[in-house]
Amino acid sequence: MEFYHDEIDNDVLILVADGGLNTDTADQFITDLEKLVDAGVRKIIVDCGKLTYISSFGLGVLLRLHKRLQQHGGDVKLASIEGIVPQALQLTRLDKFFEIYPDVNRARLAFRPKDGAGP
Repeated sequence: MEFYHDEIDNDVLILVADGGLNTDTADQFITDLEKLVDAGVRKIIVDCGKLTYISSFGLGVLLRLHKRLQQHGGDVKLASIEGIVPQALQLTRLDKFFEIYPDVNRARLAFRPKDGAGP
């Protein structure tokens, strides 16, 4: 499992999840993300297009990220969810906590101000 910063678009950090998210892979992910949030990142998109597996622990990690960002006035959006991952989110009702988009571009647009004004 690898998470890597694909890009930063204005103030939106895009992370690409590659592989599986479970107990073995989550510790480094949590540590890295907490550092980013502590450094001021408030808007994150997790691109799940290459995420092939997510365990219940991995779902908990995403929920933890959501709550941490919310505490700091931020948000996380999920994009390009495929395979078993959307079913796992629905079964655990975590799909109610996350805004889920078919692709990264639509998730980016969701972070734009709704009134059309700039940041």
